Amino acid sequence: MKRPLRLGVLGSGKGSNCRAIIEKIVGGQLDAEVRIVISDVENSGILKLAREFGVPGLYVRPGRFETRLEPENEEEIVRLLHEAEVELVVLAGFMRIVRQPLLSAFPRRMINIHPSLLPKFRGREAWKQALRAGERVTGCTVHYVDAAVDAGEILGQETVQIMPDDTPESLHARIQRSEHVLLPAVIAGIAEKLHRPK
Repeated sequence: MKRPLRLGVLGSGKGSNCRAIIEKIVGGQLDAEVRIVISDVENSGILKLAREFGVPGLYVRPGRFETRLEPENEEEIVRLLHEAEVELVVLAGFMRIVRQPLLSAFPRRMINIHPSLLPKFRGREAWKQALRAGERVTGCTVHYVDAAVDAGEILGQETVQIMPDDTPESLHARIQRSEHVLLPAVIAGIAEKLHRPK
């Protein structure tokens, strides 16, 4: 019998994408299991969400830097993911740049959800970048994580129309609704490929 794809989720915020994944699993629409949730923010919503669903949720100290983890803290995350026997790492609102040793520990086994149609508008608050640029369409992208920021191979995208009266908040809310559909769908595709009989 095929076993569920074992996921580790990293996040910094409220965890709405993690909730979307878990709800698809609970509803029988995604053949996966969230084995661990890790956050770099001690009282983040994503850790409360993990407790709500009975998933192990752990805080790892980020260290001195604002945009990346200390190497020893990243090594701690790798250890925790390996102990949980994670097959696919999902960055769901994780606000730090991933470096070694995480990249080498999970080559082509780490994905990220980004709120733009990459390669446009990399980096933070991409929906605000799209508004400032006068775009009419934006969206969200799931991609593999590699050494360059928001530049890994694209696995899926969803478009979102930008309305004339959009604010950053209203646009971001609509992009997030698309993220909640796209991310579980991409994970389902990866699960199918990884667990397909040889």
